[in-house]
Amino acid sequence: MTSTRVTPVGAPSPAAPTVPAPPGVRLTLDDATIGRSGRPVLAGLDLDIAPGELLTVVGPSGCGKSTLLRTLAGLLPALGGQVAQDGVPIGRPGADRALVFQEDGLLPWRTVRRNVELPLAIRRVGRAERRTRAAGWLERVGLTGREQELPHRLSGGQRQRVQLARALAGEPRALLMDEPFGALDAQTRSGMQQLLVEVLRSSRATVVFVTHDVDEAVFLGDRIALLGTDADRAVRLLDVPHPRERAAHGEPETVALRREVLQSLGT
Repeated sequence: MTSTRVTPVGAPSPAAPTVPAPPGVRLTLDDATIGRSGRPVLAGLDLDIAPGELLTVVGPSGCGKSTLLRTLAGLLPALGGQVAQDGVPIGRPGADRALVFQEDGLLPWRTVRRNVELPLAIRRVGRAERRTRAAGWLERVGLTGREQELPHRLSGGQRQRVQLARALAGEPRALLMDEPFGALDAQTRSGMQQLLVEVLRSSRATVVFVTHDVDEAVFLGDRIALLGTDADRAVRLLDVPHPRERAAHGEPETVALRREVLQSLGT
């Protein structure tokens, strides 16, 4: 079941902007060792994430999932080998790579709109354009009318919607997501998964999505990367037969994939 196929996240929806979104990036790790200085977590890591791919990442706690995201974001330098974006080594954070965490990280003193505007303000985008883009993304995540609210007035799911809008407002070419829906209840989590699928239809961003939830990994991913589950390989890649199709949950190929992932995790 080793991966060779990559399916794009989706074609642009009819409501997509007339100006095409920037293309997703290719992210590669070549014989990479990642971790903190003196404390490597994974070695001999080879990974090629295609432009526009949604790669889900699963593995036992402490296997290096979050370290992988932080290395791709440029927050942690590779300890060996090479980590690159479109063939250029990643040495520091970049505006075209956005991180989304389980904790929403919203600034409590800024309104919803001003939180979404933040990455645009940092890039010195003009006020009128910031407001227009923030309003557009808040509409797409279903928060029109809540622009002047402070974060503490929102539910957990609504706060994650703001975080997603903030990440996408800057038009990143790569979205690095670290268990963003892990703290949500099952119904809200399902809704956020579907929202992510819908907003990515008009974005060509490459997505690396870390999760502990096997069903979430099987539903969202074009491929699944298993970290720390094979003594002979740093990463094992599996194709998802029916990416982002709820109706395929009970299909034999999906059931078999889910069983394989669970067995690899020892559960």
